[in-house]
Amino acid sequence: MSAHDISLTVNGEAVREAVEPRRTLVDFLREDLGLTGSHVGCEHGVCGACTVRVDGAVVRGCLVLAVQCDGARVETIEGVSDSGAIADLQNAFEKRNALQCGYCTPGMLLAAEELLAAGGTPGREKIREHISGNYCRCTGYEAIVDAIEAVVQARGGRK
Repeated sequence: MSAHDISLTVNGEAVREAVEPRRTLVDFLREDLGLTGSHVGCEHGVCGACTVRVDGAVVRGCLVLAVQCDGARVETIEGVSDSGAIADLQNAFEKRNALQCGYCTPGMLLAAEELLAAGGTPGREKIREHISGNYCRCTGYEAIVDAIEAVVQARGGRK
């Protein structure tokens, strides 16, 4: 197969690369750009380890092809973290021991930020429902829900 040229913006930086048509977005980010924060887990879109944002929407990087992102704006955990946009979530995760091995953490943080960006004051059940597409094998989820809830309360439900 011949490579296709794509141009996109990744974490605010213009990127132009040649990619194979079947290369997933998460593999492109990890292997071609060295952005290893998003992980490869199930490769079926169910575990959430590969979560990234494309044009503001949270997607599973293992289900999106890099060529589909030609012209898109992609944000990874590195970019969102470096911007400071999720500093309060990161601090809450650390304070409440909501991360252990860390494999699910980038996807959990992006999912949590998506929920918080919607505004309002989601309760524990809404938080659980929203992160239910992200698997965690270490924490039992209670600490994750506690951390997200603490940020909801600290932000006062503001958008």
